[in-house]
Amino acid sequence: MMRKKGKILIVDDNEELLIAFRFFLSKYFEKIDTIKNPNLIPEYIRKENYDIILLDMNFSAGINSGNEGIYWMEQILKKDSNISVILITAYGDIELAVNSMKKGAVDFIQKSWDEDKILSTILTAYDLRLSKLKIKEKDPKHSPNENIDKIVGESGAMQTVFDIVNKVANTDVNILILGENGTGKEIIAKEIHRKSNRSKHIFVSVDVGSLNQNLFESELFGYVKGAFTDAKENKPGRFEMASGGTLFLDEIGNLPLLLQAKLLTAIQNKEIHRLGSNTPIPVDVRLICATNKNPAEMVAEGTFRQDLLYRINTIKIDIPVLNERGNDIILLAKFFLAKFSNKYNKTNLKFSAKTIEDLFKYSWPGNIRELQHTIEKAVILCDNNVIQSHHCWTNSQYDYIAMSDNTLNLSENEKRIITKALQKHKGNISSTAYELGINRSTLYKKIEKYGI
Repeated sequence: MMRKKGKILIVDDNEELLIAFRFFLSKYFEKIDTIKNPNLIPEYIRKENYDIILLDMNFSAGINSGNEGIYWMEQILKKDSNISVILITAYGDIELAVNSMKKGAVDFIQKSWDEDKILSTILTAYDLRLSKLKIKEKDPKHSPNENIDKIVGESGAMQTVFDIVNKVANTDVNILILGENGTGKEIIAKEIHRKSNRSKHIFVSVDVGSLNQNLFESELFGYVKGAFTDAKENKPGRFEMASGGTLFLDEIGNLPLLLQAKLLTAIQNKEIHRLGSNTPIPVDVRLICATNKNPAEMVAEGTFRQDLLYRINTIKIDIPVLNERGNDIILLAKFFLAKFSNKYNKTNLKFSAKTIEDLFKYSWPGNIRELQHTIEKAVILCDNNVIQSHHCWTNSQYDYIAMSDNTLNLSENEKRIITKALQKHKGNISSTAYELGINRSTLYKKIEKYGI
């Protein structure tokens, strides 16, 4: 016997239709409530946590504009933006239905009573609801620790970033964030979302650089049952999940040209097609992209589409590397010290004066991510209440810091550190990159930059 799913509220002034829906859907859903008067909607959604609401578009006699349904849909989504609202229309007005989807409905059904279509639409809406909730649970923004994604910084470089964030947050312009690995590009994207008009809706993050060509379409655009061998049921993609909210596409510079074209089509048309379906689905997303590469250079090289760059690059935000942020290094170190002291139940930890001095000297090739890992390791290794330099760095790393006493030039010190690490690992790029706390591509760039 099939396991019953979640909870549905059906709102329609046709008593016979309500009875038919209840009878038909009782085999699939654990709770089905029906009401004829839409004015009761606030009371019902206050008492019950519904997964899906089927909502008639028109309640007043002689009126078929759909405005009533859209009004009540907006009231529902203000209460819970993750509820899947499906509008019911007797008129088959595609333009009206598409307009309702742009405003937040996940789909619509007609009163012509096509059982297969109705069930497929409702089950897909339920899956979309579950997917949104799953992403919300995994998103640190919604976790009990509100400080996980806190942006720490007082430097002039970061004040410039904050100024741009504050100016663009309440617009819907597409944003491109540039910065080395570990500089906090996703945290900036989440801050933009948090300060935007879409903050009550979902923030969906996708590392597009990690998606191979076979997974790209199904992950971003979803698929319908039977689209391929393992497609056992309909599945919404990330664009659908993010509709009404923000879609963050990380490492977009790693996207192959063929997939860039498919992404461009979705952005331009503001609609997607699930894999295996010709039916367009309108999507309303605020798009934020990020990369550690230089997109202008990629366009010149022919590895990135210029028209796609125009679409995603209305506003550009450059995130500075950590060693250009001055005292922010210490502010961040103290922030991570507090965070990990709490995590590992260690109290009254502090940095020695020499450790603070060395935190400034170190070049931080892995940026904030490396600093975070360094402080976490130090908290774990420290056996008293004072963190010393040897808790933070290995002997070989500390040799590099000691060499910096001879010069304060960042580039010279970084070149010397990379050279020393390459010598230690006998030219092995993977091992060198791992010890330096950066990825292979960043190491290759620095080797080329310094002519090592």
